[in-house]
Amino acid sequence: MAPRALLASFADSIALTDPSAPLNAGRLRIEVLSGLTVALALVPEAVAFAFVAGVPPLVGLYAAFIVGLITAVFGGRPGMISGATGALAVVIVSLVSLHGIEYLFATVVLMGLIQIVVGVMRWGKFIRLVPHPVMLGFVNGLAIVIFLAQLGQFKVPGTAEAVGHGMSGGAWLSGLPLIWMLGLTALTMFIIWGAPKVTNLIPAPLAGIGIVAAIVIIFGIDVPVVGDLASIEGTLPPFHVPMVPFTFETFQIILPYAMILAAIGLIESLLTLNLVSEMTNQRGGASQECIAQGVANTVTGFFGGMGGCAMIGQSMINVKSGGRTRIAGIAAALFLLAFILFASGLIAQIPLAALVGVMFMVVIGTFAWNSFSILRKVPRTDAVVIVLVTAVTVATDLATAVLVGVVVSALAYAWNNATRIHAKTYTTPEGAKVYQIQGPLFFGSAEGFSELFQVDADPSLVIVDFNDSRVVDQSALAAIETIAGKYEDAGKSIQLRHLSRDCHRLLSKAGHLIVDSDDDPDYALAVDYSVRTGVLGGH
Repeated sequence: MAPRALLASFADSIALTDPSAPLNAGRLRIEVLSGLTVALALVPEAVAFAFVAGVPPLVGLYAAFIVGLITAVFGGRPGMISGATGALAVVIVSLVSLHGIEYLFATVVLMGLIQIVVGVMRWGKFIRLVPHPVMLGFVNGLAIVIFLAQLGQFKVPGTAEAVGHGMSGGAWLSGLPLIWMLGLTALTMFIIWGAPKVTNLIPAPLAGIGIVAAIVIIFGIDVPVVGDLASIEGTLPPFHVPMVPFTFETFQIILPYAMILAAIGLIESLLTLNLVSEMTNQRGGASQECIAQGVANTVTGFFGGMGGCAMIGQSMINVKSGGRTRIAGIAAALFLLAFILFASGLIAQIPLAALVGVMFMVVIGTFAWNSFSILRKVPRTDAVVIVLVTAVTVATDLATAVLVGVVVSALAYAWNNATRIHAKTYTTPEGAKVYQIQGPLFFGSAEGFSELFQVDADPSLVIVDFNDSRVVDQSALAAIETIAGKYEDAGKSIQLRHLSRDCHRLLSKAGHLIVDSDDDPDYALAVDYSVRTGVLGGH
């Protein structure tokens, strides 16, 4: 691609609007109000995750602002919201407790650089390997995690170290405060449900927050508010080079954390990208999202932020509030900065019940309720994967759950294909025995392939026909070499038919046994260069 065309393509990819959402006064109003709604929901989340990570609240808020702004402008999918997240916070807390906050900033910079490399190498495309059952389990587990995280808001302020801890630690509200909290939460949910039936002038979540906040302030109702968490008042994020020794020892300390954080951040971001793309019927750019996340985290590390990634809950709020362009994400980041600089006192008066109600509606909208019926219809393995990923998401974190789900799905797929290997046999008029191999031949089915043959009982000429099979990898080639060697050791002739030219080149010992024909397949094997240039081995 020519440089001018490349620049034009990049400019199109970061345009503020989507073709599906042309910018006009009505669209601009929706985008800005959606951004305001997201910013209000970001405040308690960022503060809570900062507490979880063991860093000051402003470290989480700065991360939410910088990461949110940069990814909104350059990210792969308009409509996504990024910021400080709990999945990163639970890793960060160990680093901060052992080495201090300056090492955190250095780690976030390295994390960002790793993510940029992943994006430049276009490795983000491997997110396509996540099966649909894993996505279902991921979405359901996410909904449960969001729900549990909100339970921390029903505790007496000051008795729990962090709102995001959910069920753990702290004394629960009781009596009238609990009744008010539950009632206002339910009222917020009712407003969000009913507002679209009355008007679409403002996003329903913003209407819920605004009305409930007005009721609490006007009637002086004593309920937990954002100000009970911590003060969010601050200045512009200052430029700050991490104060750590620039030595190889420092690199050894931060590298493992940076790799883990980079992997978790990208997995969550790319899954969020897929989810938002499905909801908006627009394709997202995985590699572009990786680069945007990397640049955002690199910059954040130099401005005193804890790093971040895509926030699925806030992304759902944005999409459901009508946010479809980059303007909503940019507005959310700028509103958040305005809260820090000018409106901390006003934001501190917002009741937590209103924000809990918004997140509960996100839970209801995120959970795949049809998965209960799907579990009875899909193959048992897929049903197990859905439940397993959901459970692991709740027990550990989203990234671990996705990795577990992908591994289990891959093993199940390999096992199913391994059991499909079989052969049809018949004897030709000339007395030769023909094995017609059925099913893929790869590492999982190589042993079953070897068990198909009866070397001692077979006649002097054996023909192995691979027309209905496919040789996949080096293990398959080694199995062919081995069985050919057994027949040759027994003094019998063996012919291999309908193998690809690739197999012909790679079979080091049995290649001369291949019988060429015009209808030979032309597929390529999944064998790396070292195998292509070496000896496969075998019998």
